[in-house]
This record gives sequence, structure tokens and C-alpha cells, in this order.
Amino acid sequence: MLITPRQLLDRFDGLARGRQLTAFGLSRYELARAADRGEIRRLRRGVYASTKATDAAIAAARHGGALTCAGALQHHEVWTLEDDDEPHVWLGSTGRVHPHPGCSCVAHYHPGRMSLGVADVRDALIHGYFCHGEEFFFCALESAWRKRLIGAGDRARIRATLPRSAQWLVDFARPDADSGLESLMRLRLHLQGIDDVRTQVHIDGVGRVDFVIEGRLIVEADGEDNHTGPQRHRDLRRDAAASALGYESLRFDYVQILRAWDTVLEAILAALRRAHA
Repeated sequence: MLITPRQLLDRFDGLARGRQLTAFGLSRYELARAADRGEIRRLRRGVYASTKATDAAIAAARHGGALTCAGALQHHEVWTLEDDDEPHVWLGSTGRVHPHPGCSCVAHYHPGRMSLGVADVRDALIHGYFCHGEEFFFCALESAWRKRLIGAGDRARIRATLPRSAQWLVDFARPDADSGLESLMRLRLHLQGIDDVRTQVHIDGVGRVDFVIEGRLIVEADGEDNHTGPQRHRDLRRDAAASALGYESLRFDYVQILRAWDTVLEAILAALRRAHA
């Protein structure tokens, strides 16, 4: 049985140029007929989509490029520190913008081999650094590494592409970050000169804790969900057990870490001073 235009498009993750499809034996006439029947969509001249393509990827293809930055990373299930308000579109180094109805796309011009659809993880990380900065990049890098979406060759390519002043971020990254918040905390503490930071530590009688700083301070990053009810009781019981072992415990939620870092840092520094008094 011959493959249909829709089936072939799905193998391209829902987006492709006509010439990519005709290379597999489909004719331009067959593509036009499939579009007329509503089996596939003709986005613009020579560009087609199936229902498998996301709205953001379709907007990027209409614009003339590939979805990148946070949108692409989230497509690949990489954790990102922030979302893109509008589709960010990679146009290669000299790509041409194609105006389209309702366009609010953000164009990115970076060297590399761009194809319609969604940028791969490596390219999206590089673009994310230049668009969103160091913290965004570092958290996404560790998330991608933990999910085994990038290998040693990818990390070397990413490092070589970054400015020399930012290459240390790749060297500092680890593959075992349990969450984006953990990556963010470790990076921010490092920039304060606090490097004795162990993550995901098991303490007998307490259990697994997010951070142990300088051997004395436990810091828990509770994530987006509020710890209430039975979970709150377990947290308090763990804190009491840690105190009996000589630890001080601090707990912060998602919003505090992201939006009120100065307050979080002040509490950590004060606790460390008490620990060493």
C-alpha cells in the first residue's frame, strides 16, 4: 500500500516542504488533491502540515522557519524557567520572513542548518541562551541532560558556540538535577561563592532532602504545589528529626525562589552565619 501525504507528513512531525515529500514519490498533484480534500493543510506555497503539527510550529512554518527557544524546548519536554509569549522562529542566518495573518512571531537569525518544524534541543538551547540569558539556559541544559536529550558531542558544540564568558555554565552543569528549581538554586548559590552544596542527600532518620549547604543547613524547594494537610505534617516531622541531628532547615516555595530571591538568599546567609557562630 502506498503511503498517503498525511502519513508521510506525520513522519516529518507534521510539517514539511513539498520537495521533501515529492522525494518520497508523491507528486505535486497528489499533494494538491490531499489539501483540497482537507487531509493536509497548505500553509503557504510549497509548505504543508498535518494535524500532528502544533499551532506554534505551524506559526513558525508560516513565518518561514522553525520553532525555537522555550517553545521548542517545551516541545521536547525540557523544563524552562519561563515561557515565550509568542512563537520564536529560527530563520537560519539569512532566512526570509513570510508575513502571515495574525503574525506575532519573534525572528531569530543564527547560523546552522534550519529545517521547518521544531528546532532540535541543541539548537534551541543555544538560541535560548542568547534570547533569555544564563539562568534560563543553565536550567534547560541540565533538564535536557538529565532526560538524555543531549550527549557529549552536543554539549561540546553548545559550549563552543557560547561566548567565552558563558562557557563555564556548560562545565558547571550536571546530569542529575532533580528539577529546574534545583538547577536554579545551585547556580545562584555558586554565584554567591557558596559551593559546598550537595543535592538530593539522604539523611538517616530524615529521608531525602533537596540541599545540604556547608554540611549544616538543609534547604527544601517545595515546588509549585503548596504543602498542606498530611504533606505539611510530614514536612514538620522531617524538620524536627533534622533539628535533633543538628541541622537547621529552611523551606521555600516556587514563587519565592523565582520572584523573591533576595529574601531567600538573606535567609540562607543568616542561617549559615548561625551555623558557624
